[in-house]
Amino acid sequence: MIRNIIWLSIMVLLISCGGDDGPPPAPEGAELIFPEENSECTTGVEINQSSTQITFRWGASNHTESYSLIVLNLETNVTQTINTESTSASVTVSKGTPYAWSVTSRNTSSDQVASSPTWLFYNAGSQTTYAPFPAQLVSPLSGSTVQKDIANEVLLVWSGADADNDMDTFEVFFSDTNPPTTSIGVTDASTISSTMEMPVSVESGTVYYWRVVATDLEGNASISGVFDFKVL
Repeated sequence: MIRNIIWLSIMVLLISCGGDDGPPPAPEGAELIFPEENSECTTGVEINQSSTQITFRWGASNHTESYSLIVLNLETNVTQTINTESTSASVTVSKGTPYAWSVTSRNTSSDQVASSPTWLFYNAGSQTTYAPFPAQLVSPLSGSTVQKDIANEVLLVWSGADADNDMDTFEVFFSDTNPPTTSIGVTDASTISSTMEMPVSVESGTVYYWRVVATDLEGNASISGVFDFKVL
């Protein structure tokens, strides 16, 4: 009897110690600090006539052991990635050039990662005015397959920003050839909402290509990348 009680106590102890505490907490997204969103960055160490070194900064995020700083040149689509355990990192960037940057949070105890928002900025150059940031195409995602609506249309969605706050228009180019050269409309961009939208007529089984040209009041223009999608 005593032996049975001892064994029962051991089993209860093992069960209580081996309980499932659930998966480890996933990292959370970092809060970006500098360079500021949609700004002209004038702070940096000059490397040469064409480039400066900028120190990117962000806030520490919960449940995070390391970060990946991702800096994208919006003119060349070349990405620089810096892995660090700190909340800052220095990157050499070209003068007078638009960039996008974000931070990915990681924890070795979790297989999940968290991404910060993506901020845009211009690295200061010799120019006194800047073209708008290239429009960020949101939907449909490039390479996706989409369903047309009852009116045989698909909604194109993009966002835009301008460091000088003098955005004028967005012109949308859309066709079944790459690159798209057919202008299907110009949208007033003087008051930019979080996203812009334009419906387009489509046919099933066709692959379409689209891009957006952003222009400011001084005539400076920037061209987005080309996205493609297929219609079911």
